[in-house]
Amino acid sequence: MSINRVVISGNLTRDPELRRTQSGMAIMGFGVAVNDRRRNNQTGEWEDYANYIDCTMFGNRAESLSNILTKGMKVAIEGKLRWSQWETKEGQKRNKIEVIVDELEFMSSRNGGQGGQGGYQGGYQGGYQGSQQGGYQQQQAASAPVIDATSTVYDDDIPF
Repeated sequence: MSINRVVISGNLTRDPELRRTQSGMAIMGFGVAVNDRRRNNQTGEWEDYANYIDCTMFGNRAESLSNILTKGMKVAIEGKLRWSQWETKEGQKRNKIEVIVDELEFMSSRNGGQGGQGGYQGGYQGGYQGSQQGGYQQQQAASAPVIDATSTVYDDDIPF
């Protein structure tokens, strides 16, 4: 038996790109930067190194979130890893591993403030619980997908 689940949190490296399949299904692609801490052998100091992760989300959720997510927003993502391989027009073989997003939680608002007020999981559940200090005004929240505020991630919930 194997388990293919991944949970990451980081900042969006670019605005999401929304495209559609020939059948009309929405596909949203975006990148997330997550930090890794390593000790510098020369200085002995701990330093952060960025890892850039490609993420993909499908369907109505992707379409709804493509209008909300912006470069720099902090998000938490749960999903699974998928490996892809293809050949370029020049005949070079390429491959990548990406996260197929099942759940996404906003950790900050559009204005960069710390939101952490809720997540977007599967469908439209619960209600948006953001504050005006978090960057969303009431009229903006009305156009956003409904958010489940009970789904925040706490350090105590992480098993490692």
